[in-house]
Amino acid sequence: MWGIAGLAGASDARERSISQHIDGCVGESHRRRGALTHTTVLFGKMLYLHWAAFSLALSCFAGFCNASAGDADPIYRSCIEQCRNSGCVGEKCFLHCQFSSDEISTGGPWYMQESLYLGWKQWDCQSDCSYYCMIDREREREALGYGPVKYYGKWPFKRVFGCQEPVSVALSALNLATHFHGWLSFLILLSYKLPSKPNRRSYYGYTSLWHIYGLLSMNSWFWSAVFHSRDVDLTEKLDYSSAVALLGYSLIVAILRSFNIVDEAARVMVAAPLVAFTVTHILYLNFYKMDYGWNLRVCVILAVAQLLIWVIWAGMTRHPLRRKLWLVVIGGGLAMLLEIYDFPPYHGYVDAHALWHATTIPLTYIWWSFIKGDAEYQTSDLTNKKHKKH
Repeated sequence: MWGIAGLAGASDARERSISQHIDGCVGESHRRRGALTHTTVLFGKMLYLHWAAFSLALSCFAGFCNASAGDADPIYRSCIEQCRNSGCVGEKCFLHCQFSSDEISTGGPWYMQESLYLGWKQWDCQSDCSYYCMIDREREREALGYGPVKYYGKWPFKRVFGCQEPVSVALSALNLATHFHGWLSFLILLSYKLPSKPNRRSYYGYTSLWHIYGLLSMNSWFWSAVFHSRDVDLTEKLDYSSAVALLGYSLIVAILRSFNIVDEAARVMVAAPLVAFTVTHILYLNFYKMDYGWNLRVCVILAVAQLLIWVIWAGMTRHPLRRKLWLVVIGGGLAMLLEIYDFPPYHGYVDAHALWHATTIPLTYIWWSFIKGDAEYQTSDLTNKKHKKH
């Protein structure tokens, strides 16, 4: 929908990939901040979750300096070390781990080494060693009657067709599809169903704003799916950047719509500083420093600002669809319980965060229903006033 999309999931680092470069308190703390911001950024798509931002943010920082039980396990660490030396975990060996002293792979011709698909997915030797050592160790723990534990702040997920978190990928895609459906139906409504001015422009003064919003939302969910598929530096930056862009733009739309700003000069005055700040922040993250803590604070401020604007407007306006707005806000708040109640992935696939992704689908549908209803309401109001003048 509008704002902070993931502060809840930021309470732990399950949105981060299984990183092999973290070791101990400092590394784990840094990676968990990455998770905090990733899910925070993902809430950048749905304003209805903002009201819980601060309370969840406080809980997120608890226990940062405690390494996860899984990656601190001596048996797991021994498996990693053995895999790095031999290129094998048990009877499973990885061709891209077999190198001679001159760094040339010894497993045969280049086209037998690794498919282009896996190369693009960047499953390197270290990633495969970590993943299969984790899977083997979890099987051993299950046989002994123990439950799953986190590795580098992340629950043990099972890959499907190379995807790290296949259910979250699928649900992100469904969220994208829901936004596409909402945006397309909004476009059809304005183009073919509602009356227009003699110059064929819509009576609804926020048409272009919602079109841009729809495109930014779809872009953000697309990169969310890619990020859940494989967390590397590039996908992380694309996901963060697209979500922050949506977050900043959503605040602009919230201000313009709630204050009913239709004058172009006034819109530019409102949007210019927010656009400048958002672009500067994205450039800072991408080209200067990926500061997860700072990004978290920025996202919380932008999101809470939107929350206050929409909630106050919903409480003061006589808009006939204000109940839909309240439904999205309350429904999103209840959905936050899934993020607070963290639990291991069922059979290695479905965890609380994946279920949260599922709840955003119907809420997104309701949100676009509100947008379309708002367009109908304003168009009807303006055309009725025009007829009265004549």
